Amino acid sequence: MKIADQFTVDAPIDRAWEVLTDLEGIAPLLPGARMTGREGDDYLGTVKIKVGPVTTEFAGRASFTEKDAQSHTAVIDARGREKRGSGNASATITARLHGEGDATRVTVDTDMKVVGKLAQFGSGMIAQVSAKLMGQFASSLEDRLAAETRETAAPVPESADMPGAPMVVPPGADVVESEVEPIDLVALSGVGAARRLLPWLAAAIAAAVVFTVLRSRRR
Repeated sequence: MKIADQFTVDAPIDRAWEVLTDLEGIAPLLPGARMTGREGDDYLGTVKIKVGPVTTEFAGRASFTEKDAQSHTAVIDARGREKRGSGNASATITARLHGEGDATRVTVDTDMKVVGKLAQFGSGMIAQVSAKLMGQFASSLEDRLAAETRETAAPVPESADMPGAPMVVPPGADVVESEVEPIDLVALSGVGAARRLLPWLAAAIAAAVVFTVLRSRRR
C-alpha cells in the first residue's frame, strides 16, 4: 500500500534537514513511539497502538538506505513486529525537503506492507490515520523548532544556581521515563470506522473473557 503525505515547517531547509534526519531526536515527537537503542546503523524503538480496549506494541528497527544532503532526500527502511502476536509491518519511507523561503515543505511517500490485525483497516483508512498522525508530528516539530529559537535568543545564565538554569542530573541518578501514550486508531479513524471495528473488538473482548474463565478454572 502506498501513502503520500506532506507538511510544512517554519524553518529554513538546511535546519529542517538537520532536525528531520536525527531519528533519535525526532522519535519522541512521533505519536506512540519511543527509541530504545541502536545496533550498528539501525535505530531500535517501539510503537504502541490502541484499538478500542486492546493495546498492541510493535518492536522495530529503522535505518537510512539513502541520505543525500544535496538533494535533501532521505530514504528509510523500517520494520516492526508485534511483541505479543503475529502481526508485522514494514515500510520504505522517502522524504524530500523543498525550500520555500524561510519555510520548508516536506513530502513523504510511504510504501507499506501490513500483516495481522492492522491489515483489516484497509488502505483508505490507514491513509486517513497516517495523515492525522503526520499532522500531529508536524505540530510537535513546529513547537520544538520554536522552542529552540527562543532558547537561542535567550541570554545564557551566568550560574547554574540562577533561576531558569538547566537542571543537572547527578551521575547514577535514576531517570524516570514518562509512559508513552498509544496511538488510538479508533479515535483517529472516526465514528464510522469505529462501527466497522466493533465486531473485531467484540471478538477480542470475548476471547479475553474466555481466557480469564479458563485460567480461573485451572486454579
